[in-house]
Amino acid sequence: MRRFAALIEELDSTNKTNQKVTILTNYFKSTPKKDSLWAIALLSHRRPPRPLNTTLMRIWASELAEVPEWLFEESYHIVGDLAETISLSVRQEINLTPPSLSECIKEIINLKSKDEKEKKSYIFKRWKSFNNYEKFVFNKILTGGFRIGISQKLMTRALSKAVKIEENILAHRLMGQWSPMTTTFEELIINPNPEDQISQPYPFFLAYPIDQDFQDKELVQNWCFEHKWDGMRSQLIIRKGKCFLWSRGEELITDKFPELSSLVGLIPDGTVLDGELIPYKQNKVGYFNDLQKRIGRKTVSKKLQDEIPIVIMLYDILEWEGKDIRNYHLTRRKEILESLYKKIKVNNAPILLSQVMFFENWKEVKEERKRADEKSSEGLMIKKKESIYSVGRKKGFWFKWKSDPKTIDAVLTYAMRGHGRRTNLYTDYTFALWENEKLVTFAKAYSGLADTEIKKVDRFVKQNTIDRFGPVRQVKPELVFEIAFEGIASSSRHKSGFAVRFPRILRWRHDKKIADANSINDLKQFLR
Repeated sequence: MRRFAALIEELDSTNKTNQKVTILTNYFKSTPKKDSLWAIALLSHRRPPRPLNTTLMRIWASELAEVPEWLFEESYHIVGDLAETISLSVRQEINLTPPSLSECIKEIINLKSKDEKEKKSYIFKRWKSFNNYEKFVFNKILTGGFRIGISQKLMTRALSKAVKIEENILAHRLMGQWSPMTTTFEELIINPNPEDQISQPYPFFLAYPIDQDFQDKELVQNWCFEHKWDGMRSQLIIRKGKCFLWSRGEELITDKFPELSSLVGLIPDGTVLDGELIPYKQNKVGYFNDLQKRIGRKTVSKKLQDEIPIVIMLYDILEWEGKDIRNYHLTRRKEILESLYKKIKVNNAPILLSQVMFFENWKEVKEERKRADEKSSEGLMIKKKESIYSVGRKKGFWFKWKSDPKTIDAVLTYAMRGHGRRTNLYTDYTFALWENEKLVTFAKAYSGLADTEIKKVDRFVKQNTIDRFGPVRQVKPELVFEIAFEGIASSSRHKSGFAVRFPRILRWRHDKKIADANSINDLKQFLR
């Protein structure tokens, strides 16, 4: 545990990528395999089951620190991180040799079955025996992940250097639903069993966002174009007579979309397809919101399948006849994919093929991008014809050129403190629109303002608070901001009746009074 805490502290002390890779590489080289495996798991957001809730942790921490609960809560709101608040509040009282990382996590896992008294006794013991940073890391394991600028790609690069295995091979081995509780370092990293990898997806290749200057840099003939669909990026795997569906977030979602199991037998074994899950009813693309209704259900009934039918819009093929073909050029992979699609589509399978487009000049590209809304797409994907299917984001090969965002002017009504370096500033905002001469909440946003603007808004919030709800302040409705968003759908869960996707602040409208802000009726106009 001491070694892992030192690793986290060292990683958190630098923002230099190469330095982080070196730190991680040295850790993997010098650390027992059991601990290395758990370090890989924790840094890729695979933490053990939570043995207690954060409410109990706050109550116990205030008791052990001998401070009133209200004072601890106020401190928590100021610090902005529960793990750090506890580590700063509770003193080390006993000097015990800390357990190893794997031993500590085993203790945490075993804690799940204990009663509250036993849990409290164990937590107190560890809090009193750990130094501040060990305590911080211990609390992070209990409550959530580590936000220290370590992507899975960066960690994989370091591991590759430590074990002398190619990075792309390791990236594939680390995909899917594995757990340190059921596997070993040897089984996962060094010598995996092929039978255990039947359901395993490939790492996703991602696109870079671009601006309107892109067309000046490359000949249009070097690229192919597709519409960007507003769904859920997924991999469909058919191996050994079974179907597996993975989200980009490495979640196995096969049971949420049972209709795709009909593809077993139609699609040959040893096939992996990359695509987008989209709601599709009466030959029309639906809303992402509809897709979420299916994802959020434990069981998907036949009725729900009929109400919200889906298809997978195919972009790419990564494995064919049991062979990894990611190193084939995109044009060749598209040929294989199109040939497969022609064979299976005659069976009315829940599957579509993304149309590939070619243009003579960039003016034609711009015109097609303008037609995205009428086709219910988010914009265009731009892919180099000779690109291989790589891992993560790789500059120069795939780009996404989204349509211009939808915008609306809204009034700031609530604010909440931020996190990390912005803990002492109000940076998380709630915005409202007019309806029948009342302001109705429609979205939250926390990005888009410059640091100087954030400080000015923070000052306004502190000077114009009219009510408080824990860490949230209600403010005088005086400030107007232009809010950008990607899409909109009806929603009974929101006061406004609508949910917007990816809201962010575009600019502060100093030129507008709150009477000039838009209404809910204005928002409705964006519904397609």
